[in-house]
Amino acid sequence: MTLRLPKAELPAELKESMIKQLGAVPENVEVLWHSPQVTQDNSEFGAKVAAWGAADTSLKSFAHMAVATQVGCSWCLDVGYFQAQNENLDLAKASQVPRWRESEVFTSLERDVMEYAEAMTNTPPTVTDEQHAGLLARLGPAAMVELTAFIAFVNLATRANVANGVTSQGFSDSCEIPLAKRPGTSDAVSTA
Repeated sequence: MTLRLPKAELPAELKESMIKQLGAVPENVEVLWHSPQVTQDNSEFGAKVAAWGAADTSLKSFAHMAVATQVGCSWCLDVGYFQAQNENLDLAKASQVPRWRESEVFTSLERDVMEYAEAMTNTPPTVTDEQHAGLLARLGPAAMVELTAFIAFVNLATRANVANGVTSQGFSDSCEIPLAKRPGTSDAVSTA
């Protein structure tokens, strides 16, 4: 897939900041920059979402990557795995998210979180009362609210990237453990 909008020229200081932070300028930022206000607001909200601390970071990371896999956002899956490495999360587990149903590395809670993330991502959502109650009992109200809002936010990001034609930039290539292939695909992060 190719970008559906050409990249907009970013201000030099923003470009430098992105390169310093990620090693490259994210294409989704360059595409969104056609509307600097949308880009800035999205970035600010994303930073606030990333700062939430009631839900476990690993659970949120796995949920994000499960959503990215389901929606087909290879960019989100790629950068999500890269971020898992930078946050010192368990890469052996994170690398298996694209095939979490077949993998045996996840706990029952991690599996339930990824299943919940997928249920929220379905159109229409397929979250059941039992599914929600089971997670609520194990996570508590604050973490459950956070996890739900987090999954909703990553749905916004993944769907915007796919609609704009943004695909993997190879951020995860620097990870020591390769990202697992999604069942039924030939490439781990090229789901487009």
